[in-house]
Amino acid sequence: MKMHTALLLVLTAAAAGQANASSPDAWTAFNKTLVDSCVSASSLKNAKPAGADAAFDDSVGFNALLIKGQYKQALMKNKTGTELCLYDRKNKKALITEWDNVTTLPKK
Repeated sequence: MKMHTALLLVLTAAAAGQANASSPDAWTAFNKTLVDSCVSASSLKNAKPAGADAAFDDSVGFNALLIKGQYKQALMKNKTGTELCLYDRKNKKALITEWDNVTTLPKK
């Protein structure tokens, strides 16, 4: 009888783990929310993702996504700009910062 109970506990735990796994539809919905939030928070016109997001683990709780578009200010003459969006999964909030010069080394 003990073997039967142990097997039942193992099977129940396995089924519970399966229930917690995200479905492909859930990942698609999350990705849409991430992109929509980042594009809405962007200060660029024609803002679009510049690639796939980078997901940090749950101890950090953020996804990072680069956004490309054009600056809205007339003096920028539609210059292309890049922003980094950090999406806070817990609070469902997108945070934006300019990201144009991160690969340019300062002149000496």
